[in-house]
Amino acid sequence: MGHKVIVFDISVIRSLWETRVKKHKAWQKKEAERLEKSALEKIKEEWNFVAECRSKGIPQAEYCKNGFVDTNARLLERIERRSLTRHKTLSKERDERRSAFVFELSGECWKELPDSLKEQTHLKEWHINNTLIQFIPAYIELFQAMRILDLPKNQFLSLPAEIGCLKNLRELNVSFNHLVSIPPELGDCENLEKLDFSGNLELTELPFELSNLKRVTFVDISANKFSSVPICVLRMSSLQWLDISSNNLNDLPQDIDRLEELQAFLLYKNKLTYLPYTLLNLKKLTLIVVSGDHLVEVPTALCDSSTPVKFVSLKDNPIDNSQCQAGDDVIESEQDRQHFDKEFMKAYIEDLKERESVPSYTTKVSFSLQL
Repeated sequence: MGHKVIVFDISVIRSLWETRVKKHKAWQKKEAERLEKSALEKIKEEWNFVAECRSKGIPQAEYCKNGFVDTNARLLERIERRSLTRHKTLSKERDERRSAFVFELSGECWKELPDSLKEQTHLKEWHINNTLIQFIPAYIELFQAMRILDLPKNQFLSLPAEIGCLKNLRELNVSFNHLVSIPPELGDCENLEKLDFSGNLELTELPFELSNLKRVTFVDISANKFSSVPICVLRMSSLQWLDISSNNLNDLPQDIDRLEELQAFLLYKNKLTYLPYTLLNLKKLTLIVVSGDHLVEVPTALCDSSTPVKFVSLKDNPIDNSQCQAGDDVIESEQDRQHFDKEFMKAYIEDLKERESVPSYTTKVSFSLQL
């Protein structure tokens, strides 16, 4: 018995598939016509247009008239141009309004404040930097609206007692000047939130009256000559950031845990041999930076990777002063070195914030910058 051979007519099969393809294309065309006549596509287009307008901050009244949405692309471009122009105008007006309350001064050509400043008691901010001005006049007490005194890198020798009259003052930055003391009257500025006395090199203490500053969240007293954490700082109950690096600290007070809100504690470039276990009571502490050259005792939990604390122990390489040339060459000043060091640490800490883990210690190289 032989095999049966089935013979197919290829033309019949091709005709069958061609018929099916034609029917499918006809159905697709019909469906496309139905969707074109349907309101769904128009509604979808309108919703997409409305969403785009809202994301760009375009008010509804611009594209919706009598309940109908105009989806004209040119309309969107015109609205965008108009909104951009209005935004630029508002920004310019806002900047002009702000500049009317802000005083700015910089450059070594200035050895004293201009006389006209005395009449501008409406000012809310002073930004004075890199000048040769040595004194702040007593008439500063007239500036009752003052909120920000930003006075870094000048030649100020002291602060006037009248600064205590600025009841609305929020920020005071007198870093990298030549201050040797802080007036106790500053404690009357009860709305202060930020204090920066860094880089004055000769500050050894802060007046106890600063204990009244209960709203302060940021204190920077680095690059001075503090032998201990000032008592007034320990009583700033809202303090979140404390930088007391580059001082003469040999130890920390046992009641450091009074600073219950403290989140960042910078202690590098001191002479600490141990860290007190009371630091473990600071439940909000997330960053502590120390110099590890002299440390012999550290609470184990501070270095534990399972805790949220980023503990950084720096191995400092001190600058070799013998490399500084004498004679007519101008060498880098101590303030310049400290300022460079602070800028370095700012960049380092910003990098730390983005890391999930931190090494137990880091070798930090100090650069000697000849000017």
